[in-house]
Amino acid sequence: MIRIVTDSASMIPPALRHRFDVIVVAMNVTVDGEEHHEGHDLSSADFYARLAAGAIVTTSAPSPGAFLTAYRQAAREGAHHVLSIHTGSNYSATVSAATIAADNADVAVSVIDTQLASFPVALCLWAAGDALAAGQTITAAADIARSTAAQTGSVFVVGVPELARRGGRFVAVTGEIAPTSILELDAAGMRELDRADDIQAAVDLMAHHVRTIAARQPLRAGIGDALRPTVAAALADRLAGSPGIVELTRYEVGPSVGAHTGAGTIGIVYAPVVG
Repeated sequence: MIRIVTDSASMIPPALRHRFDVIVVAMNVTVDGEEHHEGHDLSSADFYARLAAGAIVTTSAPSPGAFLTAYRQAAREGAHHVLSIHTGSNYSATVSAATIAADNADVAVSVIDTQLASFPVALCLWAAGDALAAGQTITAAADIARSTAAQTGSVFVVGVPELARRGGRFVAVTGEIAPTSILELDAAGMRELDRADDIQAAVDLMAHHVRTIAARQPLRAGIGDALRPTVAAALADRLAGSPGIVELTRYEVGPSVGAHTGAGTIGIVYAPVVG
């Protein structure tokens, strides 16, 4: 049996987690000096309320020990190999911690550095999980994860633009980022794709953009939001059943990502079906 492990910054939703029996290792989120484990002891609603109130928030990778615990669990439950798919080394120390743990695990572990963050990592896992379910080898599944990583894209609006700017991850976007600035991130980098008059217009523009891409190549896609479920539902309605959208899921933008974008963030992440 091959088991998949990821970190919680992949924003993997429960449906995909259960579908592929994924072990998720929690990222550390520190709020005003108090450490929490994402997905375990800090709700998104509470986190965003504290962030809006001015809390000092930092995030950090899981420890090697946390990964070693996950790998030991996989071995104990019958895995002979683990495919460990993670937030990129260009974003955090997650891959380094996973690699240290892999070197000390009592099961073979293949660590994948996606060079991505947030739900794009889950898209890599999704593709690899489908490959394994179809009977492909772990080497083939790892190659599909890497190929998917190179082809992911996203369109989104940032809930708190000043928070995004302060975090330093949006320096490639020239000019002011507005709450209805539609940003695009793909292999070519990040840029402002368009600017809408309001959030409903932004939803229409994002949906149209992804439908255009899906018309050229089949896509898997995820719609993520940070405390904007009604808007996310409207966005899902605009994409559901569109030609080329092979499968669509929803996910919540949790604290480890929301710390850099704020409440109100919403967007679509997509990747072509490969392999």
